[in-house]
Amino acid sequence: MPRLLDALELTGRSRTHVVQLESPRLALHCDVVEPFLDLRTAAAAAGFDLVVSSGFRDFEAQCGIWNRKFRGERALLDEHGTEIDAAGLDDEQRVGHILRWSALPGASRHHWGSEVDLFDAAAIPSGYRVQLVPDEFAPGGVFARLADWLENHAPRHGFYRPYATYLGGVRPEPWHWSFVTVAGEAMAILTPAIIAEAITGADLDGKAIVLNRLEAIYRQYVLAVASPPVVTA
Repeated sequence: MPRLLDALELTGRSRTHVVQLESPRLALHCDVVEPFLDLRTAAAAAGFDLVVSSGFRDFEAQCGIWNRKFRGERALLDEHGTEIDAAGLDDEQRVGHILRWSALPGASRHHWGSEVDLFDAAAIPSGYRVQLVPDEFAPGGVFARLADWLENHAPRHGFYRPYATYLGGVRPEPWHWSFVTVAGEAMAILTPAIIAEAITGADLDGKAIVLNRLEAIYRQYVLAVASPPVVTA
């Protein structure tokens, strides 16, 4: 059984469940460290330099991402990952567009320390800026070979893609991998009430809209994820 998270850990307001690694530099849930390092070693043997763009992310960092997008300081994307003009959007529309690609603070799986956003540093051409968009992992994309390798090997190390397909909430994210046991336990105990408690006192843009829609957001963007695959030997 993985170490169970309390309400503060579930919502990224505490980091008592994570371990800070120095090489590579990232924080992960204490039960995820060894499986991830094993996956990284296997990737290196196959010729990949597996880099984590984001592991554990706390509530404050997630709130910063959300507010910058809400205020138009950071790009909003359509369902295809293309930047849209946010100038004419009302607050309800801004919330909807943010949720396509960014989790609500307090409801992000990255709070749990079970999630890693991955790319292959060895595949990056000189001068290239990694964007973490679906086209990079599609056939012909800069990380297509890594995507294929991870599909075949990451499940053997306990990881799967929660956003492998579109289920009506978050758009597909081929870079996002989740450690099954820790994430499963976290999702089983995270509730709308816990999320509401986390954001009620927070400096969150669009907070009134979010709280009014929280039950629907929870169903559409927290619960609507892919099921882990059955791994055979």
